[in-house]
Amino acid sequence: MKRGKKYQEAAKLVDRKVLYDTADAISLVKKTSIAKFDETVEVHIRTGCDGRHADQQVRGAVVLPHGTGKTVRILVFAKGDKADEALAAGADFVGAEELIPKIQNEGWLDFDVVVATPNMMGVVGRLGRVLGPKGLMPNPKAGTVTMDITKAVNEIKAGKIEYRLDKTNIIHVPVGKASFTEEQLTENFQTIIAAVNKAKPAAVKGAYLKSVTLTTTMGPGIKMNAAKLMG
Repeated sequence: MKRGKKYQEAAKLVDRKVLYDTADAISLVKKTSIAKFDETVEVHIRTGCDGRHADQQVRGAVVLPHGTGKTVRILVFAKGDKADEALAAGADFVGAEELIPKIQNEGWLDFDVVVATPNMMGVVGRLGRVLGPKGLMPNPKAGTVTMDITKAVNEIKAGKIEYRLDKTNIIHVPVGKASFTEEQLTENFQTIIAAVNKAKPAAVKGAYLKSVTLTTTMGPGIKMNAAKLMG
């Protein structure tokens, strides 16, 4: 894959042979942000888990101290008082069964997170084929199936992110924006690493964090010293 001139210039700043400490990696990731827009800083954590085994699944959610820098659109499945509560808390969309055909047939997906009250999960379950592959299914572990709608919406708006293993046992999560200060990115990054370390399944043998790579949307990957990041 041929890369542009800007990318090649940015890539020269990164020494491929070095495993960077957190402070150096954060400083470097800001320098390698080359796009005209405010890029997202992401971390990709390759784990030693085997997600095919239920006892090696890693999934949870954490509130980033400085948020993600992104405006998150929330859809809440709720009825009655809980629907009113969702709107009052600042949910972008609230509804029930009437939203099923809109999502299933019209392909409406103008939301980033789905929250549901437990009694609505039978309805939401019918959207499993659409929401599941996109990682949008509400989940009790992530705090998105709950009766406390106000708390769920507030936390998500404040910068709550979900982390989970993908099919290749890697966790991909946003750390913030390239425009964030180094301190903000560092605090967000440390919050993520602490949460992932805490979620380590007891069944995992060998190294839990195999590799940790920091990158911006368009920039080169910066490999970090994973051994130093293990809790």
